[in-house]
Amino acid sequence: MTPLLYLVHRMPYPPDKGDKVRSYHLLRHLQQKHRVFLATFIDDPADEAHLDALRALCPDLYVARLNPRWRKLASARALLTGEAQSLAYYRHAGLRRWVRQVAAEHRPAASVVFSSTMAPYAHELLPQVPMLVDLVDVDSAKWTQYAPAHHWPMSWLYRREGRRLLAHERDMALAARRSFLVTQQEVDLFDSLAPDCRGRVEAAGNGVDAERFRPNPALPSPFAADERAIVFTGAMDYWPNVDAVQWFATEVLPRIREREPRASFWIVGRNPTPAVQALANDAVHVTGTVPQVEPYLQHAAAVAAPLRVARGIQNKILEAMAMGQPVITVSSCAEPIGATAEQGLWRCDEADCFVQGVLAWLADPARRERLGAAAREHVVQNFSWQANLDRLAAWLPTTEST
Repeated sequence: MTPLLYLVHRMPYPPDKGDKVRSYHLLRHLQQKHRVFLATFIDDPADEAHLDALRALCPDLYVARLNPRWRKLASARALLTGEAQSLAYYRHAGLRRWVRQVAAEHRPAASVVFSSTMAPYAHELLPQVPMLVDLVDVDSAKWTQYAPAHHWPMSWLYRREGRRLLAHERDMALAARRSFLVTQQEVDLFDSLAPDCRGRVEAAGNGVDAERFRPNPALPSPFAADERAIVFTGAMDYWPNVDAVQWFATEVLPRIREREPRASFWIVGRNPTPAVQALANDAVHVTGTVPQVEPYLQHAAAVAAPLRVARGIQNKILEAMAMGQPVITVSSCAEPIGATAEQGLWRCDEADCFVQGVLAWLADPARRERLGAAAREHVVQNFSWQANLDRLAAWLPTTEST
């Protein structure tokens, strides 16, 4: 099989959060026709327990451990050098040596980069080793988007990071054989920010594991018998998720409970920050890491994704819809998925809309069930990992290495 380098900024196993779901499925897709040499980072000590499983899945593996304290110091030094702090954070001498060794000994046909922060490792192998870059989202725009929600000096830092990272994304897109973003909307945004890259970037969407995420009433319910649980899933150390649950818990849930006192809000996801933990009370439950999110989705009375600072295709929404749950989310997250309200995806950008939508589902479970069936049908038909990732794989060499 043709050797291939795959560089990922976060260990792609287990596939238990948004970017890891995509990077895991991309790994499996690449392995269909290639011998994959994987270099990645561990940024969560909990992932150490899964190293043997990842090594069994991909024996040609290099894992670098990130010490957040030292990495933040390295990022701070980037303020003096003028580069993006994200690039300094993921600079690692051992990983760089391993990539060079693999390139020298195995002559990979190409490198596949997951996230622009890993591109410098592949960039130095050009032109001998062609590079494909899965940008996933326009990360630079996310940093810029964070700025208005924070006070100085963080607002200044976020704007600076957005500018520096955009320059890097542009350079990598120009150097790569092809680059990819998760939606056409992200492609259009990148084209507007880096017009000289127009025509070099295309959309390769996300998918959903419809066999794992499927309705199963036999799953035990984590909720009380008379509870009307509103569920949000996601990594709870990711600021857009933190912002979403804080807003919902303070601006939306109290108004729902005025009409339905049995309503509760369940925040289901790993690594809740202190700000998230502080939301916990009789009506708000913060689970932290759970073995499976499926029981929470299966028995939810409503699923909400009020991601005010997010774009792209949200795996949490696809997974809920695949479980037969309609979802209420903001327009920017609904648009790339393409489902209508009758296909179980409701668009709400104001608190009042979220309140009315959740109350409608709590009052009419039969209607919610019908919408959930339509939601599952939509994602099964439109979000196949194989079909979406074939678009990326089409740019890879297929000849055997000598």
